[in-house]
Amino acid sequence: MKLSSLNALIAAVEEGSLRSAARRVGLSQPALTKLVRELERELSTRLLERSSTGVIPTAQGRVLYERARAATRELDHAVEQIEQLGGRMVGELSIGAVPLAVLLLVPEALRTFGQEFPHIGLRILEELYIAQLTNLRTGVVDVALGPIPPGLTPGEFHVEPLMPASMVVVCRRGSRWARCRSLEELAEARWVYTSVGGSTGYAAMLFTAHGLVPPPAAAVVNSTLGLLSLIGSSDHVGLMPQAIMAHPLAGQFLQVIPVSDGGLQLSIGAITKPDTLLKPAVRHFLAHLHRAAHQVSRNGLDPGEGPGPRMS
Repeated sequence: MKLSSLNALIAAVEEGSLRSAARRVGLSQPALTKLVRELERELSTRLLERSSTGVIPTAQGRVLYERARAATRELDHAVEQIEQLGGRMVGELSIGAVPLAVLLLVPEALRTFGQEFPHIGLRILEELYIAQLTNLRTGVVDVALGPIPPGLTPGEFHVEPLMPASMVVVCRRGSRWARCRSLEELAEARWVYTSVGGSTGYAAMLFTAHGLVPPPAAAVVNSTLGLLSLIGSSDHVGLMPQAIMAHPLAGQFLQVIPVSDGGLQLSIGAITKPDTLLKPAVRHFLAHLHRAAHQVSRNGLDPGEGPGPRMS
């Protein structure tokens, strides 16, 4: 398979239009169509469904697109790594981060890193539930910032702890659940889980840590806005980083439920691929993250204070 043909397929799938895809890769539409048809002949299958409104991948086309996208991403990383090893600090870093890291660590790390390496672009992807490491595994992000998940496969990732963080139980301001003082009393509440599925997440970890059966998820969200909106406008209960609850905006709508069990103590860390696969820029960015974490601690913004079981 030609790399040019794979790039043509990638562009067609992502643009949804052969005309737009041709403009993107700098070819005429007939030339791009020819490249895609060469792939189809080589594989003896149709890769794109064409219509008057554009193109969409077939099942076979989707498989090849995903593999081709991963391959071209790895090639891009290799080119950047080679250039950086030669002293040319250029390219792009993609950072996946939970809201707490975006609030406390990312701004300072980006400021100092950008000053030292102005020719490296930075892309931030906010992710609420860091236990899902798919983007890191597939190379969509170079660094994942968030609570260090338990049970990571030894040797699969490189993990650098940065700072502690405390998750507290919250509800809508004035909710009837605000009068509760224990997790047992909240077992009947409508819990919002922050996870991809409905059976895992921080709330389940908190109940399990205290020997209690986690309540079923009444709702599952995977965005900060979804979590804030759902709890702030309904009778749901959930977990929120203590540092975010200290922000005046959150305090207008939410309040902490002071359960005697305490909150959930986490360890915020930077997770990357193993050392041998890291671009020099990633190593430098990790150093800037450590400086940012030290700055947070020195300024008295440590979000990890407070009682509760530690999950790190």
